[in-house]
Amino acid sequence: MTEQRSLRQTASKGTLIRTALGGPHEIAGKLRRVGRTLRLWLDGAKIDCRLRSLEERGYIDRRPGRLQLLFGSLDMFRFVITPAARDYYAQRGIGFGLHQLLRVLDDPVSMIDPTGFLSDRDTIIGHVMQVVHLNPIYDLQLIQMFPGGLDEFEHQVEQMVDGTHPRARTIAAIVEEPGYHARLLEYVRRYRADPGAAPIVRDEQTLRDDPAFAAAERTFATLPGFIAYCNALPTQLGALVRRSRGLEAFPLELAQEPVYA
Repeated sequence: MTEQRSLRQTASKGTLIRTALGGPHEIAGKLRRVGRTLRLWLDGAKIDCRLRSLEERGYIDRRPGRLQLLFGSLDMFRFVITPAARDYYAQRGIGFGLHQLLRVLDDPVSMIDPTGFLSDRDTIIGHVMQVVHLNPIYDLQLIQMFPGGLDEFEHQVEQMVDGTHPRARTIAAIVEEPGYHARLLEYVRRYRADPGAAPIVRDEQTLRDDPAFAAAERTFATLPGFIAYCNALPTQLGALVRRSRGLEAFPLELAQEPVYA
């Protein structure tokens, strides 16, 4: 039987770029989301409100500052997201540079806000649907800062599976595996029934043999692990900058264990 392949694996570069970019209406929506995200960064009260809602759900025991969140997200990006993506795409024969371009064209907010704390509800959901995630549980925990977030998450993944989602065409230009959304939907339903259910974890990560990468993956896999990492960082900008400049590998002393439920 011939293996099913996604549009991302079969279409030309030009077709993928045009599809991911979308039409004038879609582009205008993306620019509005970018503007809202940038404004939210200046709105400390709004961020505190979101953190408070997650605190009430037990995912946060102490709120980190905005600078700690920023530098924690940079560490998440460089120690897990980027190396894992390079490894995964290389094994699937997908060009890393083109794939990042497609992600930016489809939704630039997902690249400028890797933590999701500054993003709209639908931006977070779309981000999870556009990329085969290393582990989606962080986002399922995060989406609960919005009332009815999990309900809407499941609904939109259902739309992707049946082909009725408004962004189905642009997301199809990016997602790497054709069966991803069906697996994601199955996991979302299991998670809602039991938050401690085993998550779907992306295969083909040869980096897991590296203890530093494995520790970083465990730490940033769940929202409580990420928040605990951020809280362990310095609070002052100068100290954060100096630390970041001198840090060449994930600091094992700050490793956290994932908290699924």
